[in-house]
Amino acid sequence: MKIYKIEVMVIDFDQIGEEDIKRAIENARYPNRCISPQVKKIEVRDIGEWHDEHPMNKTCQSEAEYQRLFSPNAELRHGPNEKET
Repeated sequence: MKIYKIEVMVIDFDQIGEEDIKRAIENARYPNRCISPQVKKIEVRDIGEWHDEHPMNKTCQSEAEYQRLFSPNAELRHGPNEKET
């Protein structure tokens, strides 16, 4: 048997929030419980208003924007709508 650590990006279009996203992933019905996901950690970033030209909506830009948003460098972690706490 093996265990896998999988990083998944979720864009919350319906603003259901962290806990409901966690529950949706963990409580999805898998045949015979063939997998049993547990959300161990959630990190959140404000990406501003969604629009057609948003970098996360562009295949050629989304990976760079993802890396910028979740960079360990504190100066790059926060977008224009975020404040460091």
